Amino acid sequence: MILKHNGKSPVIDPSCRIAPNATICGDVTLGANCSVGFGAVITAESGAVIIEENTVIMDTAVIRGVRDNPVRIGRNGLVGPRAYLTGCSISDDVFLATGCTVFNGAKIEAQCEVRVNAIVHLRTKLERGTVVPLGWIAVGNPARILPPEEHDTIWEIQKPLNFPNYVFGVKRPQEGETIMPDVMPRYAAALKRWHDLDVEDTQHQA
Repeated sequence: MILKHNGKSPVIDPSCRIAPNATICGDVTLGANCSVGFGAVITAESGAVIIEENTVIMDTAVIRGVRDNPVRIGRNGLVGPRAYLTGCSISDDVFLATGCTVFNGAKIEAQCEVRVNAIVHLRTKLERGTVVPLGWIAVGNPARILPPEEHDTIWEIQKPLNFPNYVFGVKRPQEGETIMPDVMPRYAAALKRWHDLDVEDTQHQA
């Protein structure tokens, strides 16, 4: 489904293949010879999404552009099934495997591999050719790549990156408190703008 949102329609090169039940919404640009698989979602929630030529977005992947962090994916890339990308920048020739997650403000340079179920955390930078192993976590700039059992070390690097402030614009809560009652009502209200959607031409579906 191709949807217009907030006055902006997806721009899709005629050579692209879009699966019939994929969703592409808002300020999204797809370059030549891209493929978007079944159940994939590419949505410019509050920031643009630009995907350059020859990139394959596989089934059920989700890609979201957000305020202050548009998504850009370079040429000859692969975004695997169940991958989740939000507000990140991906260079050319990058392999993002099944189930991986790339968070807001992350930057992945050319020829990197983020393997199955791996995570590239908030505001993290992967230098050219970096490999994040299965299930491991890249965090920081420059990135440290750590196994999930090293939680304390990951948190030591992750905490100053300040997810609550960077993503939601609020202070990190004190121990035993939560940001949820403050943030979620505002976030839900903002998302109501999605009711203003128009279905566009579906000629690119195949």
